[in-house]
Amino acid sequence: MRTAEIKRRFLAHFEANGHAVVPSAPLPAISDPNLLFINAGMVQFVPYFLGQQTPPYRRAASVQKCIRTPDIDEVGKTSRHGTFFQMNGNFSFGDYFKAEAIPLAWDLSTKPVEQGGFGLDPERVWPTVYLDDDEAYEIWRGVGVPADRIVRRGKADNFWSMGIPGPCGPCSELFYDRGPSYGREGGPEVDEDRYLEFWNLVFMQFERGPGAGKEDWPILGDLPAKNIDTGMGLERMASILQGVDNLYEIDEVRPILDRAAALTGKRYGANSSHVASESHPDDVRLRVVADHVRTALMLIGDGVTPSNEGRGYVLRRIMRRAIRAMRLMGYQDRALPELLPVARDCMSPSYPELATDFDRISQYAYAEEDAFLSTLRAGTTILDTAIAETKAAGGANLSGAKAFQLHDTYGFPIDLTLEIAAEQGLKVDDEGFRRLMADQRSRAKADAQARKTGHVDTSVYRSALDAGGPVLFSGYTETERESTVRTLLSGGGAVSAAAEGDLVELVLDATPFYAEGGGQQPDQGLITVGGGQLEVLDVQQPIPGLTVHKARVVRGEVRSGETAYAEIDVSRRRAISRAHTATHLVHQTMRNFLGESATQAGSLNAPGRLRFDFNTPTGVAPSVLADVEQQINEVLLNDLEVHAFITSQEEARRLGAMALFGEKYGEKVRVVEVGDYARELCGGTHVSRSGQLGLVKILSEASIGSGVRRVEALVGIDAFGFLAREHLLVSRLAELYRVPADQVADRVEQTVTQLRDAEKELEKLRAQLVLGGAGALAAQARDLGGTAYVGTEAPEGAAGNDVRTLAQEIRGRIDPARPAVVAVVARAGGKASMVVAVNAAAKGRGLSAADLVKGAFSGRGGGNADLAQGGGLPAAEAPRLLESVERAVAAV
Repeated sequence: MRTAEIKRRFLAHFEANGHAVVPSAPLPAISDPNLLFINAGMVQFVPYFLGQQTPPYRRAASVQKCIRTPDIDEVGKTSRHGTFFQMNGNFSFGDYFKAEAIPLAWDLSTKPVEQGGFGLDPERVWPTVYLDDDEAYEIWRGVGVPADRIVRRGKADNFWSMGIPGPCGPCSELFYDRGPSYGREGGPEVDEDRYLEFWNLVFMQFERGPGAGKEDWPILGDLPAKNIDTGMGLERMASILQGVDNLYEIDEVRPILDRAAALTGKRYGANSSHVASESHPDDVRLRVVADHVRTALMLIGDGVTPSNEGRGYVLRRIMRRAIRAMRLMGYQDRALPELLPVARDCMSPSYPELATDFDRISQYAYAEEDAFLSTLRAGTTILDTAIAETKAAGGANLSGAKAFQLHDTYGFPIDLTLEIAAEQGLKVDDEGFRRLMADQRSRAKADAQARKTGHVDTSVYRSALDAGGPVLFSGYTETERESTVRTLLSGGGAVSAAAEGDLVELVLDATPFYAEGGGQQPDQGLITVGGGQLEVLDVQQPIPGLTVHKARVVRGEVRSGETAYAEIDVSRRRAISRAHTATHLVHQTMRNFLGESATQAGSLNAPGRLRFDFNTPTGVAPSVLADVEQQINEVLLNDLEVHAFITSQEEARRLGAMALFGEKYGEKVRVVEVGDYARELCGGTHVSRSGQLGLVKILSEASIGSGVRRVEALVGIDAFGFLAREHLLVSRLAELYRVPADQVADRVEQTVTQLRDAEKELEKLRAQLVLGGAGALAAQARDLGGTAYVGTEAPEGAAGNDVRTLAQEIRGRIDPARPAVVAVVARAGGKASMVVAVNAAAKGRGLSAADLVKGAFSGRGGGNADLAQGGGLPAAEAPRLLESVERAVAAV
């Protein structure tokens, strides 16, 4: 049975049993700061399980795309670890519980194929239950499972949570006995390769707190209702029904593996058994390639692009592991152009958008492979140098710091560093490398957590939301309104009152203030409460549904529960709204000129200005940028109506409304239209007609990362002001050059060219002046215990390169058979620097340029035994530096 058919049968079974079929959320559609990607089928339903939002249905079913990377090093080594997978799930939000969930799963699993089921042999299915879950045990007995095939297991195995604070509960897992050729007899506790888990029924009824591992965390209490969350691994069920050994051999993955085997000349399975853990290294690598190429396809398809941080870094790492595995198997050419189309053909029956969007996906993938191959070439050169220096110094270990630098700065994989070093007879300080990596992760994690939570305990906000429900936003239709102070927060907790000068957080029952989101900056303004008044400085939504006004009490006293009058800064709102509408126009126009691959990757809508980030593998030509700007301003002249309305996701897609990659939208969405020109899903505020923007002036376009470009622009009066200043500047230059305004650019270019030519001539003259005395200085070298020594100060104004050249020139004019040390100091900008050059004969006597520099600069400085330099000391230290080197040379 093909994977797409398994998916169809699963959804049909649960739809027939009253479940709403919900589409998969995009992989990066996460509002939880603890997750980079959706890693379980239930993630998009968390607000329903926690009671934060009312679900539009009581029971649902989905096939959710998921990514898990904590066990990435296990990919290919077992039958069950994969980075991308699909989770079939059925969910109940306070509707049914164990008594219905267990029979539903048993029926679909064991029902004959001709009746729409999966046709599993019921005698080979082994359920597990939590230790004291007698209720689940009895239900399994009731559907016909004998007692000796129902296994009780502890919290680590049969008590489920997402691995972070949130919903949790006991679970019941279903395992399928694949037979004695896969391992030992005795059930799931004995061998989880032979007994393959394919379904997990979670009886979600508790909320867990923070803690480590699978057991070390507290249960905080009951959820508002008992829920069901199940997950049937689509790939695992496919491997069972297709009679293959592991998830890498199913119909959606095996063709990629076979193509990789053909390219590398490997014969998959020739040296391996049924047991994945006993596989030949080349079979493991082929599985890694197949899994990672498919994962990369799905991630780029959902809008993730390679980068050095966050989700983009995960994608980059996955792609580079696949490319690296191909090279380890002997394939040196570009691999992705051969493998990615195969992955597309495997996955597009379930996800047709992968085929229609393949041009964009492949552009990013192929560019990343090209960049990585360049990285490998550059990193290998740097590593070869480090190995040579280590061996020359008599060392046997490459430092962890060097390995970390190769990895962190150049993207050079640690496994490649280990391999190449081993070929040269060296070990790598792997422990030091891991320590530096751990330190970096800890800093990044702490920084990310601080940015996302602001060091505030979110339970305070949760209590405020639970006490009064979601805050009504009325700012689409009004800029001021009467409301009630629902909650007053200060110092991390609720307070009853605040006095003049206090900084507080205010929750109203309804507000016209827009909370920062979707790239739009928050509103500011005033809130009057009785005889007191607050200046609103910021507005945020720390948790969905709760709008929090961060404000300062500027007059009187403010009390919780009192009537409030909220007024936004209208001029600021209008300026931001103009910028937001302009962003929609920039987005659409970029797509008009660059194609649909130019999708939004981020934005900032501030008063009078905008920043628009978009995905594209290449830069935008200045002529195209000018055309984009002209087309936008023509739209403004047409004064199109800007209209917003609420509709269903399906209708929005039918209308062609653009949705942002990685965003999760509800069943009802807000669409913003600018005439028939632009149509986009958006929750922000906008002008009523495009003519109200006045003018859009693009200031710049530049790269901000691999495959991501940024446009910055001004809108309205800010754009007019900029052009006015530009006009004055051009007029002044035209006056100075005594030419018409349209010739100013040519004259400035001529002037710059002349200045550059003059600077080159000056550099030549300076170099001649500096080097002119090299011969005389070499001839005057003093003998210090058999070593020729020259210590001198470079002419005033000598550049750093000139000083290094002078030191090397003097050294080159001394008889190479005679040990020689040359020290040249220079003064510039109130600071002293020094270059030391040592010839081979002097090195033979134990003299090292690096040691001499470090001795003079108290351990600082850089270089090698031949040439080294240091700097940063006060200019008055120049004579002492020369004396230090002279004493050190004389002492040898």
